[in-house]
Amino acid sequence: MHDDRQRVEDRLTRALTTRVVPATYQSSVPFTVEMWRVPDEPIPFAQAMSDAEWEPFEIGDRWGAPWSTTWFRVRANVPPEWSDRRVEAVFDLGFEDAWPGNQAEALVYLPDGTPVKGIAPRNKHVPISDISVEFVIEAAANPDILKHDFQPTPFGDKKTAPPAPMYRLDKAELAVLNETVWHLSLDLEVLRDLMLELSLDDPRRHEILRAIERSLDVLDPHDVPATAQQARDELVDVLSRPAHASAHTLSAIGHAHIDSAWLWPLRETVRKASRSFANVTWLATEYPEFVFAASQAQQYAWVKENQPKIYERMQEAAKNGQWRPVGGMWVESDANLPGGEALARQLTHGKRFFLDEFGVECEEVWLPDSFGYTAAFPQLATLAGAKWFLTQKLSWNQTNKLPHHTFWWEGIDGSRVFTHFPPVDTYNAEILGKELSHAVRNYAEKGRGTRSLLPFGFGDGGGGPTRDMVERARRLQNLEGSPKVEIEPPHEFFRKAQAEYPDAPVWTGELYLELHRATYTTQSRTKAGNRRSEHLLREAELWAATASVYNGYEYPYDELDALWKTVLLHQFHDILPGSSIAWVHQEAEQTYADVAEHLAKITRQAQESLGGGVFNTSPRDRNEVVLHDGEPVFVTAPASGIGTKSEPTNPVVINGRVLDNGLVRVAFNENGLMTSVVTNGREVLAGPGNLLQLHPDFPNYWDAWDIDAHYQRKHTNLVDADEVTFESHGPLRATVRVVRSFGRSKITQLISLNAGSPRIDVDTAIDWHESEKILKAAFPLDVHAERSAAEIQFGHVHRPTHTNTSWDAARFEVYAHRWVHVAEPGFGVGVINDSTYGHDITRHGRATVVRLSLVRAPHIPDPHADQGLHRFTYALLPGADIGATLAEGYALNLPLRVLPGNAEHRPLVSTDSDAVAIESVKLADDQSGDVVVRLYECLGGRARFTLTPGFECVRAQVTDLLERPQQTVSLENIELRPFQIMTLRLETEK
Repeated sequence: MHDDRQRVEDRLTRALTTRVVPATYQSSVPFTVEMWRVPDEPIPFAQAMSDAEWEPFEIGDRWGAPWSTTWFRVRANVPPEWSDRRVEAVFDLGFEDAWPGNQAEALVYLPDGTPVKGIAPRNKHVPISDISVEFVIEAAANPDILKHDFQPTPFGDKKTAPPAPMYRLDKAELAVLNETVWHLSLDLEVLRDLMLELSLDDPRRHEILRAIERSLDVLDPHDVPATAQQARDELVDVLSRPAHASAHTLSAIGHAHIDSAWLWPLRETVRKASRSFANVTWLATEYPEFVFAASQAQQYAWVKENQPKIYERMQEAAKNGQWRPVGGMWVESDANLPGGEALARQLTHGKRFFLDEFGVECEEVWLPDSFGYTAAFPQLATLAGAKWFLTQKLSWNQTNKLPHHTFWWEGIDGSRVFTHFPPVDTYNAEILGKELSHAVRNYAEKGRGTRSLLPFGFGDGGGGPTRDMVERARRLQNLEGSPKVEIEPPHEFFRKAQAEYPDAPVWTGELYLELHRATYTTQSRTKAGNRRSEHLLREAELWAATASVYNGYEYPYDELDALWKTVLLHQFHDILPGSSIAWVHQEAEQTYADVAEHLAKITRQAQESLGGGVFNTSPRDRNEVVLHDGEPVFVTAPASGIGTKSEPTNPVVINGRVLDNGLVRVAFNENGLMTSVVTNGREVLAGPGNLLQLHPDFPNYWDAWDIDAHYQRKHTNLVDADEVTFESHGPLRATVRVVRSFGRSKITQLISLNAGSPRIDVDTAIDWHESEKILKAAFPLDVHAERSAAEIQFGHVHRPTHTNTSWDAARFEVYAHRWVHVAEPGFGVGVINDSTYGHDITRHGRATVVRLSLVRAPHIPDPHADQGLHRFTYALLPGADIGATLAEGYALNLPLRVLPGNAEHRPLVSTDSDAVAIESVKLADDQSGDVVVRLYECLGGRARFTLTPGFECVRAQVTDLLERPQQTVSLENIELRPFQIMTLRLETEK
């Protein structure tokens, strides 16, 4: 029996590959082809038609140097004898049998500039509408960055990519599609896939086997078109048997996951989106049941600007219910590293775009591919009006399998969002039998839930869903032995899934991805650019709003909106994590520099209009040393307000190799390592502090993404110093300058102690030229901490310092925002940073070791990642509780600004509780002049507070994240739950 079955399977495979599929297209006539190479970067259609100097081009000729654009003009006439047949244009740009989204692509236009459809490796056909056919094709020669199995490649940078053409135009022709043969191939493929997934003793498997055998018996391999219908007739019965009543239901939704940048630059994603969306809108006209979901408002905005005709088709499909904007975010951002306000703006900018452009209120957060998810997300999602959350990436966990596919996800404040994690384990499904079978076997909610989501379509420019996929879905809608496949929009799936499983289990806290941990560190200049941009935006909004309310300063709504969108774009989950090609990160560095320049100008103009002084953007009062014109001065400033210079207490003295300001005493050895840190009579260190440790860093697979646990087994302590110099800056500041050389790199650190502060700053400059290494800074602390605290968006999370369970052990590298904190009863220590995210915090006997991951040197996809100069600061804060650590985290990231003058303005808004932190102050997006304040409970307990405006407030309202009023409130005695976020809209006198 086995041999008989195998013979039929082999026979089917050969018949499909050598007879049926090749007979899908019958007669063909070639196009006449002309070509023009764009000299540099892509240009619009109209300019191309104006500039083009067409040259003859032959099928089989090579084209396309890396990242270049070639325009083809093709012409042909449909033969008269084809008048009653289905004729299509078919193109093969030289596609390889590889990932469709990582090679050549094209967009086909009519001669008048109307875009028709994209061309991709699994989507080569283009409809025609006349007997005389002329197309203009914009072809992109995108290189396959991963072609050589994750080896370093020069192709990720246009300046280093080899200039030779990469592709050959293999096909450009008009061809007759034999629909009967095409449908036969789909019938056979669907049945074969189903048969192979059924158990060997399942009668249904053998029923299908015999039907296939009969079909092949009547099929003439030498005349497939003439016998295809007879072959199909033999399959009618087995394709008509309905699924079991208890069969699992897969809600299929068309999808085209397009990374906004990754193995291609941003400019190429602009075109990828247009090509894929052109395909989708064409498919919607062919299949009335087809529904497509697309996230990332940024990509919609690109299409609107660059391809308005495609955008109109998208809007029309949305009106017909076939296109569904999802996710409600500006981009599918990283979900760990963006700051709290940035994640809020991802949601507000995305949701507002979809509301304005499509009239759609997105009810779900759609993040299938981000590298873990902050525990702040459930609250942010619900405050933005979302009910549901979708992720897929957690199926990549290395160690522990998430126990649920449908569950309630609970955040740090207690908010819950209904969450689905598709058991098909992909967001690029093709509706194949093996995918459906895996989804059913893998589904963790058996006996409780009956449905899961199936996003289908080729992503990243591969063309999205295809007609073959939709045809498979038709056959699998209700087929015995298979789960049911029902094409429907995501909100329908979520509604049904929640209705049948309202008491789904609860997962509390972060959704930690046990993979891609190095994305907290890779491309550290990109991460520094993001962190500084977030804080510069906060400054610009606060002082522009203050100046507007007090002095009539013209609030720069449009400029701030554009700058926010730029920063949000660069938080995409392959830009901010550092996992893109060199081109992307080079552009990001320049973009962040431009953003900083624009924001500095806005901030300075607003501050000058207020009259100068000491400007404190942080939500805590400040008394500290600040550099002004290169000299340290002591200043005092209220939270979110303007202060003045003042007199210090606790001057700093240097005694040998000891710095002391009366609050903390720091001793150093001859190599500039901290040997003792004493505060209130207690020693803080359990070993040398600020010890730099260099590890080999050679992950098993994904260089830029991963740091594997074996890196911990070997390291070099960088002890020897080239230079150790103690410098006094009067009574206000003392600094130890330490220079170390190692390998081909050099690090210069200025370790400073200021008057009146226990914070020890380590201002660091690294000229980094190592290869496949990671540099960490270690602080062994004499603190017996069972757990650590790490700042996340709008709060903090606790993580164990031990490895009792596999879940604990898998968190050997974690992220934090501005600070981490470790404590035992009565004593704690904070470690603060201004742009570092990666950390590891472990117990060593009675001590707790906190290490910051400073810089890496992976080779893929950017062979020169992180090479060059890096500047950042981190700090040790001894004897601090979480409140003090939080305050100093804000202080380090929001330095005081000193401008000439002495303005006398009250803070625009202030609170009377240290448990409440103001995160943003701005004018309302509707340009009404109302002041919007976002704040949160920051210590993890309940808080009561009064918010005091510095202006006459007519009315105060609590709003959602989109500033839509929910209820009117008094500004006195407001209560917040632990980590609760609140947005207040303060109406001003008009």
